Amino acid sequence: MLLFVSVTVLVLLMAAFYSEPGSVQPYREGGAGSFGGRRRGGLTRQQAMNLWVCAGIFTVLSALSACRIASGNDYWVYTGMFDLISQGRHVSSEFGFNALVRVMQFFFGTEGYSYLPIFGLFSLLTVYFFLRSIYEQSDWFLGSLFLFLVNGYYFSSFNSVRYYLVLAVALYSTKYVLRREYLKFVLWILAAAAFHKSVLVVIPLYLGAGWLAGIRLKRRHYVLGALLVLSLLFGRDFYRGIIFRIYPYYENSMFDTVDYSLTNIGKCVGTLALSLLCYKAAVKDDRKNRFYFFLNLGGLVLYTCGAFIPEVSRVAYYLILPQIFLIPSLLRSVGNKVLRHLLTAGTALVFTAYFVLFLRSAYDVNIRLLPYLNWIFN
Repeated sequence: MLLFVSVTVLVLLMAAFYSEPGSVQPYREGGAGSFGGRRRGGLTRQQAMNLWVCAGIFTVLSALSACRIASGNDYWVYTGMFDLISQGRHVSSEFGFNALVRVMQFFFGTEGYSYLPIFGLFSLLTVYFFLRSIYEQSDWFLGSLFLFLVNGYYFSSFNSVRYYLVLAVALYSTKYVLRREYLKFVLWILAAAAFHKSVLVVIPLYLGAGWLAGIRLKRRHYVLGALLVLSLLFGRDFYRGIIFRIYPYYENSMFDTVDYSLTNIGKCVGTLALSLLCYKAAVKDDRKNRFYFFLNLGGLVLYTCGAFIPEVSRVAYYLILPQIFLIPSLLRSVGNKVLRHLLTAGTALVFTAYFVLFLRSAYDVNIRLLPYLNWIFN
């Protein structure tokens, strides 16, 4: 636990040296769009510093993830999958994942600790897409990185390596929805679906949220929204039938339960309340924040009305993860300095308390992120 806390503090201290140049957001005209992206005339000194900060953070986070061994409740499940793939036997994972594993096994073999480079590669890719998303899309880098860490998204990526990779890609792809570059968005999601097909759900969800963000809502939109909620409440069998056609092994399994995640519902409700408080200043005429607002609202609907969906967080995380962009933007929009500081401090305290609870649960046998072990010393 001390290691996780120390890494979190170290990364946030590094992020404190990051400045907020308005030119790094890629969906704005004239912006520098990625790590190493250049405007005409080259990088400024502060932009270069920002890139060095991101490089340092990437090194710390990817090293901690890539060097782990036996950390995560599905770590040895994945090593078993690697063995089956090397033998040409059937596995339930998607073809892109299987192909990448075969490529890594071609170069590193299949004996001994050959699974370590595979986990390492997934760690590098996952951290890269998460960090690049924050670098390119956040209005407040430090605030978004803080929320990313204390919500446990980074540490949870030690588990379910396929899912968290595509979650990172989905977050990265939101910039193409904001730019209205829909073909690029769909292609990125299709590529991610080769590793975890659950990500396909974001195509209608993100496009729908993007459409709502660009229009003025009328009565018919509220009626349609109410009908969708009612369909979740009274059409459970219909939705379950669709889900079990895609994931038949979930039916009557240990995951086939109604599960209300009170902590995630609380996050969505809190984000919604903050959004309404800052609506005129930061949401009403800001398409980007309206997009994140509707995603958060969709996440709240799923957690409350769609709790019958097996492992509902697998879908809902695609909707609530952009809170790491929305909440900092909302806090920065508060005009009253005293109120802004109070809201920021209160938000930080609430999420820090959540982080403490998350770390305590990380020892649970069903999570098993702690104790952290690595192949260098263990």
